Amino acid sequence: MTSPHAVTARALLFDMDGTLVDSAASIDRVWREFAARHRLDPATVLAALPGRTAHDIVAGLLPAAGPSDVTAEVARIRAREEATADTVTEIPGARRLLTSLPAHTWAVVTSASRTMTGRRLAAAGLPLPAVTVCADDVRSGKPDPEGFRTAAHLLDVDITECLLFEDSAPGLLAAHRSGGTPVAVAAPATEPAPYRVDDLTAVTAHTRDGRIHLEIRQPRAHAGQTRELRL
Repeated sequence: MTSPHAVTARALLFDMDGTLVDSAASIDRVWREFAARHRLDPATVLAALPGRTAHDIVAGLLPAAGPSDVTAEVARIRAREEATADTVTEIPGARRLLTSLPAHTWAVVTSASRTMTGRRLAAAGLPLPAVTVCADDVRSGKPDPEGFRTAAHLLDVDITECLLFEDSAPGLLAAHRSGGTPVAVAAPATEPAPYRVDDLTAVTAHTRDGRIHLEIRQPRAHAGQTRELRL
């Protein structure tokens, strides 16, 4: 690890899956079932998942499906995900970081449904945020920045004063497009971000004078390795 970067923000916005909770086993199982049901290549299905809403994934993978068929398939997937929520665990450092933050200074912005968000956070033993922006709350999912901008508005802060924690390529693109400052959590090195961490044990925070003061320890291999993202 390098020496910590000192960063200040008004609010922290977190993606959920892969950033706050490890839900990989549940997600993998449910979407492999979807692939088998529709005779799709599992690798193609799994590659389409990160950062996107279930509706956008299903519609993209089943282009011949009508709106009612997509809605029915999404409902089936959500029911299966809820049935496997007990396999979800905390991303290291998530509970410690979230419980160090005042309730009005952080939010979750996720492509999961509101019900699934509550179940997964609870299963991982994490606190529920005062503000949650879910798939149900936006017209366009990631990589559209709508979710992050909505969360900042609900917290009554300017998005430019927010740090946005994300693990997926669509999520990081949404973070960049929003105007906030992205923090890549266990994301591929090819995904650009001003700050990178392996997990949330690398982030500590305390609040003073109405601002969050953070120390972010980036992996040594990635220190200084940011590049411009053209939007």
